[in-house]
Amino acid sequence: MKIIIINGPNLNLLGKREPDVYGSQSFDDFFSSLQKKYNSIELSYFQSNIEGELISKIQETGFTYDGIILNAAAYTHTSVGIGDAIKAIQTPVIEVHISNTFAREEFRHLSYISPNAAGIISGFGLKSYELALQSFLIP
Repeated sequence: MKIIIINGPNLNLLGKREPDVYGSQSFDDFFSSLQKKYNSIELSYFQSNIEGELISKIQETGFTYDGIILNAAAYTHTSVGIGDAIKAIQTPVIEVHISNTFAREEFRHLSYISPNAAGIISGFGLKSYELALQSFLIP
């Protein structure tokens, strides 16, 4: 099974950025522990602050991977292009958010990802990614 985690803008700063909202663990450390725990899965990771690079990665993996876990971060609320890219591919996408976006500013309540995602997991910290990964393992 091949799963990719795709992270959007500013998520490269996890562990440093607003630890009260996003926690104090870096994504690299979290990802390493996830790979060890789920070592039978081919798990890869991509992060970019650039919208077009995220769209290109979705298109690149959207026909050959078994699942995409996507945290588009702020682009969730602004990118019609990322929403359209998800609609155009065959691989199921789980939308993930570290924080509960519905408990935050109102502009974060809108998602251009959700209408085309297989599911949404929000508000469980970094555990949200693991929950998304587990959803692909359920027969």
